[in-house]
Amino acid sequence: MVKFLLWCILFILCWPLALMALVLYPIVWLLLLPFRIVGIAVGGVLELVSAIIFLPARLLRGSDRNAMVQRSR
Repeated sequence: MVKFLLWCILFILCWPLALMALVLYPIVWLLLLPFRIVGIAVGGVLELVSAIIFLPARLLRGSDRNAMVQRSR
């Protein structure tokens, strides 16, 4: 909603620039789409590497929690 209101203000102040922005926005979005896909893939790979690195610590910490729960019962 805020973007639309800003576009309306731009349209009132400088309508050629507002129309140019309206036409160019989908083109820019399509040009940037591959970078978003690569960013999602790189983020997923980094999460996987992080999970693999921290797996031994999580396993050791999990066994301590299970032992503490069994002792309290």
